[in-house]
Amino acid sequence: MSNQIALFDITDTPDPRDQYGSIDLLSYDTYLVFFSGGKDSVAAVLDLIEQGVPRDKIELHHHRVDGFEGSNLFDWPVTDAYVIAFAKALGLKLYFSWKESGIEGEMLRENERTKPAWFETPDGLVSSGGKSGKLGTRRKFPAVAADLRTRWCSAYSKVDIGSKVITGQTRFYGQRTLVVTGERAEESANRAKYLAFEPHRTDRRNGRHERLVDQYRSVHDWSEEDVWAIMERWSVRPHPAYELGFGRCSCQFCIFASKDQWATVRKIDPARFNRIAEYEREFAHTIRKDHSVEQLADMGTPYPAATEEAARIALSREYHLDIITDNWQLPAGAYGENAGPV
Repeated sequence: MSNQIALFDITDTPDPRDQYGSIDLLSYDTYLVFFSGGKDSVAAVLDLIEQGVPRDKIELHHHRVDGFEGSNLFDWPVTDAYVIAFAKALGLKLYFSWKESGIEGEMLRENERTKPAWFETPDGLVSSGGKSGKLGTRRKFPAVAADLRTRWCSAYSKVDIGSKVITGQTRFYGQRTLVVTGERAEESANRAKYLAFEPHRTDRRNGRHERLVDQYRSVHDWSEEDVWAIMERWSVRPHPAYELGFGRCSCQFCIFASKDQWATVRKIDPARFNRIAEYEREFAHTIRKDHSVEQLADMGTPYPAATEEAARIALSREYHLDIITDNWQLPAGAYGENAGPV
């Protein structure tokens, strides 16, 4: 039986029998796009603009999975810079948010409270939480599962952070807010059950402050072909992970990574790969219950597209390529391994 710490008692699988009416897309005051920099969140942004949503009402909110206090264990180093470049190229507002010390800090928690969340607002930096709650210990990696109670990396570094961004700001009182996310049904059987449109978990439209918040998975029924088509239409250069051969842009060291992906990250970034392997030995607990990351990498083959130059771009903390390119090409990772949440 798992002894992982639960964040909230949900299965992350809305009941598809529930009905919630239809969306009036242009009726909202603010559009919060929880933006990873991956192809699906890029497609969601471009679709909003194509559907007539004014750019000055769109906010990109990027959750830093490694936090902002020095951890660099999980994410692609280039992601922050790519996200900044994308927002600038499209003329969109961008805010960062994170769990203090990131996934690594939560993973190392030992008889202590979970750390606070931090998020940028139009009025400055705000913190939330971390001062109360139960003491707890993890000392293990997130579980490879659909359930966010045990796959806590998504719960603690994304879902909960996104909620605090909304509940921690009075500017959403008396407003109509639409949260836009990029989950697609094609990605997994579990995600196929999600509703495309429903009240967000922070919605309090009948509460004292009348905070109306809906969630719209705007590309839920899109195929991967649809996603690449809108990026080509806008000539948007994708995140460097796709140029390396990755079929999805999550963490560089994602717990769902395939054998070939573990082989690839070991090839291009051996020092950080070895830190993951060392944590497995320290915890006496592997990410995959049947194999260590070293064994998985041994069984895999690095992607041919993972050249020294492609790796240099993905592992840099700067990004100087044009987001809107005159030479758009389908990246090597298009239609490749999904290797994501089940």
